[in-house]
Amino acid sequence: MIPLIWFSLFALFILYYINKLSDSFCTKKELPEAKQAKFFRTINILITILLISTYIEIFYTI
Repeated sequence: MIPLIWFSLFALFILYYINKLSDSFCTKKELPEAKQAKFFRTINILITILLISTYIEIFYTI
């Protein structure tokens, strides 16, 4: 149970930091609001898939 808590905290930190970097990118490139929403949605979905697959690989293959 404790590894799940640690991994969840790690995942939240990664999602926050990726969103912060994505926001900086959108600001720098001056993307329109409509494209920003699609960009954030895509990034969040891909990062979530990556984190879930990492969780499965780490905790179910040991």
